[in-house]
Amino acid sequence: MSLRLVRKSPGPFAPVLNLKSGRFDLRIALLLVSLTVLFSAHFGYAQASGASGSVSGVVADVSGAVLQNAKVEIRNPVSGLVRTTLTDASGRFNFPNIPVNPYHMTVQAAGFNAYVQDVDVRSRVPVNLSITLQVESAATSVTVQTDAGDLLEGDPTFHTDLDRQVFDKIPLESSSSSVSSLVTLSTPGVAADSNGLFHGLGDHAENSFSVDGQPITDQQSKVFSNQIPIESIQSTEVISGAPPAEFGDKTSLVIEVTTRSGQGMTQPHGGVTASYGSFGTENSGFNLGYGGQSWGNFIAVNGMNSGRFLDPPEFVVIHDKGNEENLFDRIDYQPSQADTLHLDLDLTRSWFRTPNA
Repeated sequence: MSLRLVRKSPGPFAPVLNLKSGRFDLRIALLLVSLTVLFSAHFGYAQASGASGSVSGVVADVSGAVLQNAKVEIRNPVSGLVRTTLTDASGRFNFPNIPVNPYHMTVQAAGFNAYVQDVDVRSRVPVNLSITLQVESAATSVTVQTDAGDLLEGDPTFHTDLDRQVFDKIPLESSSSSVSSLVTLSTPGVAADSNGLFHGLGDHAENSFSVDGQPITDQQSKVFSNQIPIESIQSTEVISGAPPAEFGDKTSLVIEVTTRSGQGMTQPHGGVTASYGSFGTENSGFNLGYGGQSWGNFIAVNGMNSGRFLDPPEFVVIHDKGNEENLFDRIDYQPSQADTLHLDLDLTRSWFRTPNA
C-alpha cells in the first residue's frame, strides 16, 4: 500500500511524498527546515529578552574541599523575595528564575563562619560564584551586619518591586483583572477606573505591559482582553514617571511581570483555591510546579463566574453576567549554564453580556 499527497490540479506540490518508494520531495524538506529555523528563533528570542536570571555557585572551605548541605539564602527586603537552598554533594547550589534586582546573600555551614555577599542580577546571563568559608574560630566575635538597604534603594528610577510573598496578602478587588488590581493597589501614583484600566502619572495610554520580557497589548482589562492568572506570577516591577530608554517611547508606566517556574522544585508544590461572594460570584483555581535542577514545569488554571462581571451601575443583576477561564503553562529547560529554553503557553477565554444594551 502506498500513500501519495497530491493536489487535485497539477502544481508544484504534486507529488510530495511516497511512502512505498521512500521518496521525499525536496520542497517538503525545505519547508521543514524553515519551520525549524522559525521555531529555534522563537526560543532564542525568549531566552534573550526574559525578565529573570539565575544565581549559582560552589561552596568550599579554604583547602578547596566542597561543602555539602551548606545553607544558602538570597533575599531582597524591598520586593520580599526570599529563596533558600542547600548545597548538593558537589557543593553546588542554584537559584533559577530570579527576577532582575539586587540581592543580599548569606551562606552558613556548621563549623564555619557565615559568609555574606551582595549579588546583582541584571540580565539572563547566569551569575556564577565561588564561595570560600573560613573555619569558625574559638574566640567570640560580634558581627554587625546591615540588610544592604542602601544598595537596594540605589536605583534612580521611580519603581515598585513586589514578590509573591507580599502580594499574596493584598486583597484584590477584581477577579477578572487581578494583575491590574495588583498594580493599582500596590504602586504609588497609579489610579484605576471602573473598567480595570490603570492610569499612571501622565497619559493613561502610555503604558507598557510585558510578561517574562515579552511585550503585549497596552490595554489590559476585562473589557479588552483577559489577563494571566494571578497564581502564575512570581514578581512584578512597576516603573512610574519616566521609564528608562530601554523600554522605548513609553512615558507613563512600565509593568514587568516575571512568572513562576517549576525549575528547581524537586518536590511538587501547588495549591487549590475556591471562593464564593456576592452577586453569585464563584472563583476556583489550581496551580502546580515541579521539576529538577535543569528543567521545570509550572501550570496554573483558574475560572470565574459572576453576575457582576463588568460592574455596571445597576442595583439589580440584569444584563451583567459573565465568566472567564485561564490556563497558563511555563516550561523551562536548561541544558547548560550558558543556555536556557523558556516557553510560556496561555489559553484564555471569556463570555459576558453587555450591560444596558
